[in-house]
Amino acid sequence: MNIHEYQAKELLRRFGVAVPDGKVAYTAEEAVQAANDLGGPIWVVKSQIHAGGRGAGRFANDPDGKGGVRVSKSIEEVRENAKAMLGQTLVTKQTGADGKEVKRLYVEDGCDIKRELYLSMLIDRSTSRVTIMASSEGGMEIEEVAEESPEKICKVSIDPASGISGFHCRRIAFFLGLEGPQIKSCTKFLMSMYKAFLELDVSLVEINPLVVTGTGEVIALDAKMNFDDNALFRHSDVADMRDVDEEDPSEIEASKHELNYIKLDGQIGCMVNGAGLAMATMDIIKLKGGSPANFLDVGGGATKERVTAAFKIILSDENVEGILVNIFGGIMRCDVIAEGVVAASREVNLDVPLVVRLEGTNVEQGKKIMKESGLPIIPADNLADAAEKVVAAVKEAK
Repeated sequence: MNIHEYQAKELLRRFGVAVPDGKVAYTAEEAVQAANDLGGPIWVVKSQIHAGGRGAGRFANDPDGKGGVRVSKSIEEVRENAKAMLGQTLVTKQTGADGKEVKRLYVEDGCDIKRELYLSMLIDRSTSRVTIMASSEGGMEIEEVAEESPEKICKVSIDPASGISGFHCRRIAFFLGLEGPQIKSCTKFLMSMYKAFLELDVSLVEINPLVVTGTGEVIALDAKMNFDDNALFRHSDVADMRDVDEEDPSEIEASKHELNYIKLDGQIGCMVNGAGLAMATMDIIKLKGGSPANFLDVGGGATKERVTAAFKIILSDENVEGILVNIFGGIMRCDVIAEGVVAASREVNLDVPLVVRLEGTNVEQGKKIMKESGLPIIPADNLADAAEKVVAAVKEAK
């Protein structure tokens, strides 16, 4: 689960992480009130959407104008900027061409920035440890830094048995070129962020930029936090921060049926049981010349109703031009999948090519159900065969 910048800063502040003061606003007048409460004399009005690159982004109604993060030097300027952003569609590198509508703002105190740095904390799957990443190239996309100047990135893994220590923090501070009281400030910052990371079951916290102020303080000028959905039952206050307006409607619907679904930008819908098999299915679709429209894992114990719901969600994407169902039946029986596929196909009046590859428990019953359905289902013998057939069927349908 993702949350907004202002929510991330609220959580980090609880753990002692240094962040500028700010207030959320849903109208221009609320933005003005927030600025008055903060005192000024300089404020930053920030669009709040679930996407990075807001400052460099542009509004759809004013593509040559200012971005989604604006410095304001007067109360009147705060009001003007708030009016210009609220209700408008902000397009950034991460939103895609459609952009996202700005429904709330964050009005924040201005900051005396002397240096901009990069800092993040995440789970490194290769080491199974919380890892700190730092770079002197604050404000840039970390992927660009990794590609162009990998020597400017420092990674420090934390042993879960001993936790974070002062030497971890000093290593980061020295790498970033911090001096004197800046090192102490950085140490406090990292210790507090690590505590928040563990106690809130965070999967990623990214501070970009992390800034050094004129007084030598190290503070989070921006903040992004992602959470482990499987642990949200322990954090009702975090779960309450979910903004469904920022999520894809199909993904929201999928969560109601306990389906793991992520919308992509391809043309071939995928329904698979098991995350690893789903990834392999998407890879082989690409290998055979197609492009996956989604990641969808129906799980090992899906019912006919859940499979039907999954099928409907795939077909709700108007970009889908063909569907590949790839099931390896173990706990998930092939006949249950077949019943769900047939039921959904009839219910939605399927009008795109459908290729189904079944293997495992009750596979013969599953194949029989589909064959006797009278529907134009294309059977496949294996994964490579299935991918080739669905790619070919989509091209032929065009």
